[in-house]
Amino acid sequence: MFENLTEKLDNVFKKLKGRGVLDEESVSAALKDIRIALLEADVNFRVVKEFVEDVRERAVGQGVLESITPGQQIVKIVHDRLVHLMGQEKSHLNLSGSFPAPVMLVGLQGCGKTTTAAKLSLHLANQERRVALVSADVYRPAAIEQLEILGKQTGAGIFDSKNMKDPVRICVDAVAYARSNGFDTLIIDTAGRLHIDEALMDELKRIKAAINPAEILFVADAMTGQDAVSVAATFNEILGIDGVILTKMDGDARGGAALSLKRVTEKPIKFIGSGEKMDALEIFHPERMASRILGMGDILTLVEKAQTTIDEKAAQELERKIRKDSFTLEDLKKQMLQIRKMGPLQDILGMIPGFGKIKALKDATPDERELVKTVAIIDSMTIKERCNYQIIDGRRRKRIAKGSGTTVQDVNRLLKSYIEMRKMMKKLSKGGMKSFARGNLPFK
Repeated sequence: MFENLTEKLDNVFKKLKGRGVLDEESVSAALKDIRIALLEADVNFRVVKEFVEDVRERAVGQGVLESITPGQQIVKIVHDRLVHLMGQEKSHLNLSGSFPAPVMLVGLQGCGKTTTAAKLSLHLANQERRVALVSADVYRPAAIEQLEILGKQTGAGIFDSKNMKDPVRICVDAVAYARSNGFDTLIIDTAGRLHIDEALMDELKRIKAAINPAEILFVADAMTGQDAVSVAATFNEILGIDGVILTKMDGDARGGAALSLKRVTEKPIKFIGSGEKMDALEIFHPERMASRILGMGDILTLVEKAQTTIDEKAAQELERKIRKDSFTLEDLKKQMLQIRKMGPLQDILGMIPGFGKIKALKDATPDERELVKTVAIIDSMTIKERCNYQIIDGRRRKRIAKGSGTTVQDVNRLLKSYIEMRKMMKKLSKGGMKSFARGNLPFK
């Protein structure tokens, strides 16, 4: 996400950092480039105008122009203003005050409401809430069945609305169902339309009046850019929303919607969807997002992902094996699968500070198919072969390649990489960190 904007802003800051002293003219030239970069990222033009003037007001002060590192000062100002633009702090769901707490998801057709409902149920279940789901979409074929299938994946309760035709009655009965079965949260997947119409808004207003939802969340497709922002503003004006969930952020290289929504609607972005898996729903942190936009990485989110996916005992066992030089191919497979659970590899690498600025690394986009191929090769090995790679001779390599649907060359490459990895681990475990830091790698 934000790939294009990050690259353009990085080019602007490189020019500024190359100057020993900044004057108003150089700041104005940089702001012109920032303005163009934001507009190309599909940020609302009024938001861009206000943002640039806001940065200008702070950047032309004597404290910046006379600073020892004026380039870095400008970066900090832009970072702070981006955080301000997106809402300063993360915004929590307000689920107190009623039992159960109804959460209405609203939005146009195709924005990802049904999938988001299931993702949100899993997120709340991880917060130790008991969640039920209901589909109030009686118009889209198989909408109810889709939510039921996804709900079973996340372990949520399901209110069966298959034989019901009135969306308002569905929601009222679902609230009663949730209350009688001990669910403290009810997520309602409402119907969408291809565009805003009076019938849709009237239906949503009647549902709101009937159940008094704790939260009304507008689900927006980030890929639609400023269309998502204008539709969110209309929903807020007519219905009164409490926040926004931005979906398909992993496919939006521009990011205009994320940068415009808070300013235009005055409502916070509460979550972002960053993948197809059920756990690919993140709390929206404005400060972390600003750091990602400026290529500074997002270590906190990376650590949180690691903590939720990597078993602490398994990590300690891995450390012990590395120290004893007993890291096997089976261990390699387990580690690759653990990392894969954290999300798409490119997204994970993008959270590492500075990764996006290293062209050689950025261009070498990790291929998810290679990970699948590696796991298949290891799975085709016997237990003895996984534990002792040295017994894998030419005959065994042919058998492994045939069993995994790969080539002998693929098997050879994996074994070579694994051997080099073991050499590096051995060097580090013997106190060779200083040598490693100097660039004396154990392989070329």
